[in-house]
Amino acid sequence: MINRELINPCSIVVVGGSNNVHKPGGRLVRNLLDGKYRGELYVVNTRETEVQGVRSYPDVRDIPDTEMAILSIPGKSCPEVVEVLAKEKKVKAFIIVSAGFGEETEEGVLLEEQILKTVNEAGASLIGPNCIGLMNRHFHGVFTQPVSKFEPGGVDFISSSGGTALFIIESALTKGLKFSSVWSVGNSAQIGVEDVIEYMDRTFDPVLDSKIKILYIESIKQPDKLLYHASPLIRKGCKIAAIKAGSTEFGKRAASSHTGAIASLDSAVEALFRKAGIVRCFSREELTTVASIFTLKEIRGRNCAIITHAGGPAVMLADALSKGHIQVPDLNGPLAEELKSKLYPGAAVGNPIDIIGTGTPEHLAIAIDYCENYFDEIDMMMVIFGSPGLVKLYDTYEVLHKKMEECRKPIFPVLPSIVTAGPEVWSFIKKGHFNFSDEVTLRTALSRVINTPQPTSTDIQLYGVDVPAIRKIIDSLPEKGYLSPEDVRRLLEAAQIPVVAEFTSSDEDEVLAFARQIGYPVVAKVVGPIHKSDVGGVALNIRTEEHLRVEYEWMMKIPEVTAILVQPMLKGMKLFLGATYEDRFGHVVLCGLGSIFVEVLRDVSYGLAPLSYDETYSMIHSLRGYPIIRGTRGQKGIDEQAYADIIVRLSTLLRFASEIKEMDINPLLATDKGLFVVDARIRIEK
Repeated sequence: MINRELINPCSIVVVGGSNNVHKPGGRLVRNLLDGKYRGELYVVNTRETEVQGVRSYPDVRDIPDTEMAILSIPGKSCPEVVEVLAKEKKVKAFIIVSAGFGEETEEGVLLEEQILKTVNEAGASLIGPNCIGLMNRHFHGVFTQPVSKFEPGGVDFISSSGGTALFIIESALTKGLKFSSVWSVGNSAQIGVEDVIEYMDRTFDPVLDSKIKILYIESIKQPDKLLYHASPLIRKGCKIAAIKAGSTEFGKRAASSHTGAIASLDSAVEALFRKAGIVRCFSREELTTVASIFTLKEIRGRNCAIITHAGGPAVMLADALSKGHIQVPDLNGPLAEELKSKLYPGAAVGNPIDIIGTGTPEHLAIAIDYCENYFDEIDMMMVIFGSPGLVKLYDTYEVLHKKMEECRKPIFPVLPSIVTAGPEVWSFIKKGHFNFSDEVTLRTALSRVINTPQPTSTDIQLYGVDVPAIRKIIDSLPEKGYLSPEDVRRLLEAAQIPVVAEFTSSDEDEVLAFARQIGYPVVAKVVGPIHKSDVGGVALNIRTEEHLRVEYEWMMKIPEVTAILVQPMLKGMKLFLGATYEDRFGHVVLCGLGSIFVEVLRDVSYGLAPLSYDETYSMIHSLRGYPIIRGTRGQKGIDEQAYADIIVRLSTLLRFASEIKEMDINPLLATDKGLFVVDARIRIEK
């Protein structure tokens, strides 16, 4: 729980505070004093009567009643101290920076559990243990070097790791990013990242609270809580970016399907962030660059103008933007010629707009004005302007400052000369701006922002899926294992997912009779072995009864084969669908093109069931192979609506069948007559 005493305490005691500011207890006291904490401040130190000008008590039993306690003492001493403070001194908020708990030993786990029990019984809040603390506009309760100033319009930063938090803060400050609060939750004995997001959602004030949240997460213990509070925050106008570290620690699983081989915990994280609308980042620089982008004016398109006085960086940026699906459209025609006439000879305006090295601040202003007011195809601008060391850039950056204030379109300043023109850059930053000193990092971050979908609805729609029928089928199945083709078919049909006509039998005459009924050519597949193709258990384009008879007799001799399945031979584009169940997250749904695209290139997109149509279309469009789905080079595309229908219904089926642990639909064939499941494999575990 998070209470008022944790956010804005009227009194604080530092247990273990000292005069040595090079130790955690001493630095905690120093930071509280330097941060101008306005409440009552006490210190507990057995050897001192005064610590940094603050009265010190020899024992926690001697202090007055206090709202918050910050502990910097050996871990083994913490449970007893917490009990005294909670029961005798009415402390309602604890920050424990001490280590030696669940992160180290089994004994530490017991200590942590003892503390948590005491805190919960007292109805108090607990940050930590094993953290650097908490700082906001009211107090700086950390033992590290804090941010000097906190502002309402700054960023809220929540981190699982204290050390990593410091490095992210360093990255942010160099760009000009400001903070509203910094939370280091450590072991998260009571309060984790998800709990802080829940609190921020429930108490959000659109006038007073920060609208930018950045997260560093090492373990998502409550995915549902993160989803159900991050999404509303974003709908209220907030923007959230996050790093999820440690996603690959689980390694590759031994899997019996394409889905199992491809999907992982990282897939679940990707799907969760996509559903919530959280921008996923993979480095400190990305995270703080995305946060800086969040502060700029709204991006309303993908067309960018690059304005510079140096051609090389502009070309590198143009290349980088195109790789992130951000366009740098050619500027030509009368307006472009008009702009060129107002610049020095040698200037180029085709985009990048190069005002050349001798271009003046006035030339920069003219180029920006044309992109803002005349080039309607331009949605945003990036200005690359550094110094060759010959002139000062104060006037140039003053023009940039004014244009960023005036223009409706967002302007991204790329100011690479942080050494040669350091004073000018910092003067620009102090006016409330940011510096994206590296153009490629900016492109990566911008691409992540633009390509992250908005939060999707968490309401469950059935879309015609027969839930009672699905539950009846599941309940009638064995405890675990792969389902028979007939049971797979029954489940898919209950979800209104079209399945190709098929017949399974161990009787040769029945197989031949079915083939005559549906007409040749047909496909024959073995039933029994998990990987049919590995044992030669698939025969395509069988055109005669004699051919089918030969294939049947040969296939039935393959070990573990129990029957033969026959289908009509269809032609069309091969698609892939899959799903895997991840503990705590639920079902991760995968979609993509079939064949080499899934088997070799692993070109798949992820979503967390249940899926909305908006989310499903976002998944389809994010595939690298999407141009093939849409239709390219004279090749007809597929029915995207039908593909989306099947994905959405599949996700609804999974929502009501948690017993399904792995599913492969490979291929899902897109034909002229519609989309049909040709082969499907489902593994259950009750």
